[in-house]
Amino acid sequence: MPNVNVNDITIEYDTHGNPDNPTVLLIMGLGTQLTGWPQAFCDSLVAHGYHVLRFDNRDIGLSSRLDHERMPNIPGLVILKTLKFPAPAPYTLEDMAADAIGLLNALKIDKAHIVGASMGGMIAQLIAAHYPERTLSLTSIMSTTGHRSLPRADRDATKALMLKPDNPEDQASIIERNVRVRKALQSRTHPKQDEEIRQTATEAVERGGYYPAGVARQLAAIIVAKDRRKLLRTIDAPSLVIHGEEDTLVKVECGIDTAKHLNDGELRILPGMAHDLPTPLLQEIADGIHSVAQRA
Repeated sequence: MPNVNVNDITIEYDTHGNPDNPTVLLIMGLGTQLTGWPQAFCDSLVAHGYHVLRFDNRDIGLSSRLDHERMPNIPGLVILKTLKFPAPAPYTLEDMAADAIGLLNALKIDKAHIVGASMGGMIAQLIAAHYPERTLSLTSIMSTTGHRSLPRADRDATKALMLKPDNPEDQASIIERNVRVRKALQSRTHPKQDEEIRQTATEAVERGGYYPAGVARQLAAIIVAKDRRKLLRTIDAPSLVIHGEEDTLVKVECGIDTAKHLNDGELRILPGMAHDLPTPLLQEIADGIHSVAQRA
């Protein structure tokens, strides 16, 4: 896959479709590589007439690992944030938004339809707010404004996200941990077959390895982020919020809150979707992105 140097780091990316067509920039969530956007989903967007660009965020996959940065104290950051004290993190979601803009610059893409899932939705919101001249439309999927009044994740979902492999030196153990996380967060209505989950988990580990330090730094960026309600009010681009009714990690109320604070926001709550991209719903999600893009 190709890569570019952006903000003193290397960003790994891939593209699909005709580069002369409008670009859809796909931004993935916490600890998830660009391959978290299924190929079938990318194909659906290409069929709608888009050039699709997806990439590994910093500290994940084949993009730069920021080993020179300190390991954050996650419980300490949570306490500081709760007490409204300054909470330092190795980098911020704004830095990650700047990475995405740097990628567009490197590829000479003036504007794009910005799409993000989970943490990627937070980054997408920041891009739309801080770089309106680069944003054709915004789609925020299973994400949040980050306001402290919103409901927290279910304990089981949080516990699954923090799972560690029994043996972090053994690939089979790492894959097993990956499988358990995916099964815990997936849709109950549209569950994937165990064989598919294991294959996807195996491919992710074989491609990007196991790098908990990077995930911790990304998580720190989420924890220290300010809520984005006021920023969302400044976004004039046509916007779509997609959220799963079954989401136990980022509750559906978070999606409702996001749409509520957008000037031109449409809300689609999908029954049967959790904190995942269920195969039977991929076409509907792609169609939604196409719909909001047409309003741009």
